[in-house]
Amino acid sequence: MKKISFVELNDYIEKEIVIEGIVDNIRFLQYVIFIILRDITGKVQVTLEKTKETEKLCEIVSNLSCESTVKMKGILHTNEKVKLNGMEFIPTEIDITSYCLEKLPFNYKEKSSMLDTRLRYRFLDLRNEKNQFIFQIQTCLVNAFREFVIKNNFIEIHTPKIIPTASESGSSVFCLNYFDRKAYLAQSPQFYKQMALSSGFEKVFEIAPAFRAENSNSYRHTTEFTSFDIEFSYIDSYKDVMDFEEDLLIAGLTAVKENYGNQIKELFSVDITIPKKPFPRIKLETLYQELEKEYGFSMSIEEIGDMNSESEKLASEWIKKKYGHEFVFITDFSAKKRAFYHMRKNGVPQGYDLIWKGCEITTGAQREHRYPILKQQAEEKGLGEDVKFYLEFFKYGCPPHGGFAIGIDRITMLLLEIPSLKETMFLFRGPNRIEP
Repeated sequence: MKKISFVELNDYIEKEIVIEGIVDNIRFLQYVIFIILRDITGKVQVTLEKTKETEKLCEIVSNLSCESTVKMKGILHTNEKVKLNGMEFIPTEIDITSYCLEKLPFNYKEKSSMLDTRLRYRFLDLRNEKNQFIFQIQTCLVNAFREFVIKNNFIEIHTPKIIPTASESGSSVFCLNYFDRKAYLAQSPQFYKQMALSSGFEKVFEIAPAFRAENSNSYRHTTEFTSFDIEFSYIDSYKDVMDFEEDLLIAGLTAVKENYGNQIKELFSVDITIPKKPFPRIKLETLYQELEKEYGFSMSIEEIGDMNSESEKLASEWIKKKYGHEFVFITDFSAKKRAFYHMRKNGVPQGYDLIWKGCEITTGAQREHRYPILKQQAEEKGLGEDVKFYLEFFKYGCPPHGGFAIGIDRITMLLLEIPSLKETMFLFRGPNRIEP
């Protein structure tokens, strides 16, 4: 039998049905027992009067505790006196399917507990209705992304996460023993996305984990995250990639607003803004000048040619003030700060960072697809042998192409304006956390 979700109960008034859920609250009074059951869609009141006819049922629930799970058969009635949705369930059969045997280590219904405690008992923390709602929103966003790319004839691929070389940045990959040799966890599916295009797939996407061995404890970094990766062929420039990302984000945010906009406003005090095209676009050097003029900000010598967290926040503030826009594309980074596979024109990488609400959400680019130039750029970075297998893809012809990736956990954090992505990940992984 299909489980009846509590949000659907209005369709079953005055009908005998079976319901299942978790005991959210229970009150033992002199003549009646009130039980509030919940599932992920809502709550319902169960009313059990103490009579001779219900003696066995009362005995069954006499030791019932909150967080236990139950299955009940009975009839759902309307009752104007019941504050919870004006209905109550009168049980005729009760089965306790599991008992909560211990006192909870913290009150998951409140946010007052320390984050470390909540992460330690994440399986309890996720019982919080607001936390569950985060993942319903995330599901809506990712599904909208998926639907958009499939509508645009993208093929979904699943690339390996165990790779033979520490090819992108040897200092920030996880090394593991792979039988008689070393292997590494993939930082991204970048090389394999491009391999798919060299295979003639033309347009590909992947939603999958990526791994970064970065000893960072910031609000937006993690050692394992979920990435939405895009790569597509036959582009004329990186501007085609920016155009596509604009459309993708608009589709995702529109779906979230249509389905959950009012609830997000109520629970998170956030208004979902659907951005207008085109997003503002600015060269890095020009941005430096504007930030210095407006805020007296200047990059350190070591970071010139790139962005840092402070400049990202100021860039968002400045763009919001000047253009009334939440997003900004920043272009013309230093070649020293960009990956070797970014195409360059006159020495300038043909790519961008996309900043939203003071935080980078994407690094995108047109890729270098011409073997001799790609090989030369890899050697400049000291990656000749490490990327030998990757360079093979381009010896046999590969169309002009580009792409980007969006961290699902980070974009959810920014969407709902939550302080840390630790709360938008199902299970967070960081330098000091590998459990549960």
